[in-house]
Amino acid sequence: MTPSLLLGNRTTWTESEFLAIGETPERIELFDGSLHVTPGPTPIHQRFACKLLIILTPPAEAIGLFVHEGINVRVGINRIPIPDLAITTMIDFEELVVDASAVRLICEILSPSNATTDRVLKMRYYADAGIPWYLLVAPKTARLTLYKLEGSEYREHKTAAPGELLELTDPVVATIDPADLLPPR
Repeated sequence: MTPSLLLGNRTTWTESEFLAIGETPERIELFDGSLHVTPGPTPIHQRFACKLLIILTPPAEAIGLFVHEGINVRVGINRIPIPDLAITTMIDFEELVVDASAVRLICEILSPSNATTDRVLKMRYYADAGIPWYLLVAPKTARLTLYKLEGSEYREHKTAAPGELLELTDPVVATIDPADLLPPR
């Protein structure tokens, strides 16, 4: 049993207490002082994440940005979600937590166990933190929805389904056909 499963009946957590847990095989996020634990992602979820990582990394690194999978992002006091992908400016690669000010785009891939969290809670956290772009991926339909931060809210900017192209121009220039993310049939 990992240390994270032996934490007792604590009801609220500070960021320092959360970080003291250390690295674990579980995906543990901190939401307003509460721990949010989710099961490992499905193979289709991982396929989408891997394919997007492959597509976005070359154009990001060409302009001095970096694509990360599953990093801790501080979006506020006692708020540390773990997005599926994040595009950042230069960061300290040894730090356990990345500040939202370094993040240019967040990507969340919906899973049955966390769809509401990604569509509502995390979207609100990312907007409050001022992250300019939010890419939401729905593996069941292979639909990509790109949101742009306008004021304090995300507004739908572009969408694409398989066979349609999602053209990104900021923070990186890339073209994504959701059909290319699907597993072979």
